[in-house]
Amino acid sequence: MASTDAGVHSGVNGPTRASIPEKTLRTDRWWLAPLATFVVFVTFIIYSSWRAFSGDDYYASPYLSPFYSPCLTDSCVEGSSDFGTPFSWWQLSPALVILIFPLGFRFTCYYYRKAYYRAFWLSPPACAVAEPHSSYSGEAKFPLLLQNIHRYFWYAAVVVAVVLTFDAVLAFRDEHHEWGHMGLGTVLMWINVILIWLYTLSCHSCRNIVGGRLRHFSKHPVRYKLWTWVSRLNPYHAKFAWYSLFSVALVDLYVYLLATGVITDPRFF
Repeated sequence: MASTDAGVHSGVNGPTRASIPEKTLRTDRWWLAPLATFVVFVTFIIYSSWRAFSGDDYYASPYLSPFYSPCLTDSCVEGSSDFGTPFSWWQLSPALVILIFPLGFRFTCYYYRKAYYRAFWLSPPACAVAEPHSSYSGEAKFPLLLQNIHRYFWYAAVVVAVVLTFDAVLAFRDEHHEWGHMGLGTVLMWINVILIWLYTLSCHSCRNIVGGRLRHFSKHPVRYKLWTWVSRLNPYHAKFAWYSLFSVALVDLYVYLLATGVITDPRFF
């Protein structure tokens, strides 16, 4: 609460502000957006947790689930460890070694913060709707202070995107690891990796990394060009966030269905 020198309260409780007891005067279905976000996020959390902790049915040659890529432990299915097994001592699911990086990137993402702050913490639940919290300290204190490591998760996300691109290239092989194969799984993996790259490169941190802290763009033509490219993607960051969330789950589900024998992979050539 702010006050003037004369001792008269200003701000929300100032004499010129209307006192509205209602939570909101909006008459539209403003609650649909946070509710849908809540349902989708909870569904994804349940599904991804089940798949991550299951530790099986994540590889159907030549397709490797993005939840388990790269597979780096001794428990990896034969043929799925293209980068060796440096975590041979790890006894839990191989996915738990990897998922912390893409999930950390998404959890600290600027757009996702807005989404789950509204859907889970109701802070605020929607525009022009009062939130139930009496105070707000922002992201300057623990635990929200940890959101500031987002840019470091971005670097890890780039590495993960490179690995998923490598997996998508390997998807042009057949089950005998001979080149010249293309199935529906190949198409799905390439759609997913494209969306992953669009989501990663449209990130606000990426825009700051390639073009931030520059006084004169004219002296840094390469970084300026990169900044303009990222700036064109940035307005669509929220869409890429959702699309890539669905695509990564879809590819994992597809690999799971192949690995369990529920479906077969349609071949194009």
